[in-house]
Amino acid sequence: MPDIMLLLSCLSHLVESTSRRRLGRIVEALLSMPGRVTMLGLSRWTERGGSYRTVQRFFNTTLAWGQIHWLIVRHHLLATEGAVLLAGDEVVVTKSGKKTQGLDRFFSSLYGKAVPGLCFLSLSLISVKRRCAYPLRIEPVRKAAVTEASPAGKPRAKGKRGRPKGSRNRNRREVTLSPYLHFVQGLLRQVLTLVGRELNVIYFVFDGAFGHNEALQMVRQTGLHLISKLRHDAALYFPYEGPYAGRGSRRKYGAKLNYRHLPERYLKETSLDKGILTTIYQMPVWHKLFPDPLNVVVLVKTHCQTGAQAHVVLFSSDPHLPHAQMIDYYGLRFQIEFTFRDAKQYWGLEDFMVVNATPVYNSANLAMLMVNLSQVLIRSCRDACPEFGVQDLKAHFRGRKYVREALKWLPQMPESIIIDQVMEHVAQLGRVHQSDKAA
Repeated sequence: MPDIMLLLSCLSHLVESTSRRRLGRIVEALLSMPGRVTMLGLSRWTERGGSYRTVQRFFNTTLAWGQIHWLIVRHHLLATEGAVLLAGDEVVVTKSGKKTQGLDRFFSSLYGKAVPGLCFLSLSLISVKRRCAYPLRIEPVRKAAVTEASPAGKPRAKGKRGRPKGSRNRNRREVTLSPYLHFVQGLLRQVLTLVGRELNVIYFVFDGAFGHNEALQMVRQTGLHLISKLRHDAALYFPYEGPYAGRGSRRKYGAKLNYRHLPERYLKETSLDKGILTTIYQMPVWHKLFPDPLNVVVLVKTHCQTGAQAHVVLFSSDPHLPHAQMIDYYGLRFQIEFTFRDAKQYWGLEDFMVVNATPVYNSANLAMLMVNLSQVLIRSCRDACPEFGVQDLKAHFRGRKYVREALKWLPQMPESIIIDQVMEHVAQLGRVHQSDKAA
């Protein structure tokens, strides 16, 4: 098992030695402690030099978390990676009370309604080869940035139908970004500045919330291609392939796309699994609110017995992206949900009780840092135990902690080889998956 301070040595030129030493003690406490993660709990599980006041000082220290995440990912997780995606999603942390910085009501998909709490936007790198996500930035979202809309135009007086006289065509590439899109764009540019020289990131993956032209143009302004999802009833049109009428501009829109009767020439793949027939179509189509044709993939699932159908419409701004990669890349976006699960379940994203801005920001980023560090530690144990997971990791460190505390009460310290054997045996007791040596 790698030494924690050795893993954090890559931060030596960024984080001063005092903060790095405090971080190392807090990381070891997080790996050992059960139950809720609070500052009081951390102080009880830290070694010498990790008092409650020391833990409190750490959470009130301003740290460059974006660079910290990137250094950990670059040095320990992305050494020999292939294609890498950039994905984003929001996570809502429920909170009670009235004094926590950023507290408001946000919609939570877990509860299916708006709940009081904090909302964070997380940007993660996703390794296509390893099929896992590495959190890179997590920033609090202000409710005003989510709800405030773009400046509304002047209301048009009721009158004749059709286009008002004197109106001009609007360039749909020149969009007015909402405050939320400005916020996301700023984070994207900061991330690309960090990783631009090390990685060639091409695609940004987001859920259906970015299935509109303003989001696509925002992403294209950063130099990335967007992969997202459209509404299931999005009005799409085939490119017009008929003859020129002889007057005016050429027709752009052809027949409207009918999701119930998709042309066979666009069929790419068919599969049957457990009575569900899946057909995949890919085609270039127009949407009247987008300035350029979209590369669209439609997945249609049909129940063979009842004939019931459902479909999903994926799209990308890259016209040359094959359907298999688009489906694979969009599916990989769900890996970011596993980082949220681990951060809430094991690393205290749902548990912190601080209320001020800096401690709240540090608590959220510390939880995401532990997601990355736990992947580094788990990867080092997968050779001996392929199913080694987070619960096994915490049980390992907790067992070693118990042994160290018990050894302090012995009148005479045993030999180092006996200590190693005892630690190895006790560390196996609470694990879910035992290694081959223990078996």
